[in-house]
Amino acid sequence: MQGNDRPMKLEKSQVGIAGEYFVAAELSLRGYIASITLRNTRGIDIVASTSDGERSVSIQVKSNSHASTKWILTKKSETFHSPNHYYVFVSFSDLEIKPQYHVVPSAVVAKQIYEGHREWLNGSKNDGSPRKDSDIRNFITSADGPYRDAWDKMFS
Repeated sequence: MQGNDRPMKLEKSQVGIAGEYFVAAELSLRGYIASITLRNTRGIDIVASTSDGERSVSIQVKSNSHASTKWILTKKSETFHSPNHYYVFVSFSDLEIKPQYHVVPSAVVAKQIYEGHREWLNGSKNDGSPRKDSDIRNFITSADGPYRDAWDKMFS
């Protein structure tokens, strides 16, 4: 433990769980009802709704503790999308300040990772040989792009 009673480095699972609770807290502070799902709910970490129940969304939370703007997803993310499904990318760069949030519609994520992966596959390795396909996909956020803190877009 460090002098401030925090572990020196959080485990990946701890960062993920913290991200889910931070997202639920942000939604609650904005007047929405947010419920964290059980760990075995694939692709959906939080279900949230307006207080009158008129609109609800499902949310997949992705978190990191190194202030990265690159997020690792899977091939499933290319097809797992709907108008009411969102990703919230949470970046904990320093636990003394508020994390960065990027609220992105799942269709935007699906399109970007599909196109980005096809472009990557068309390239070649450093030795000139062709790249082999995998289930790994990368999504890149912009530090101050249109999805930064875009909470209200979920319920508009």
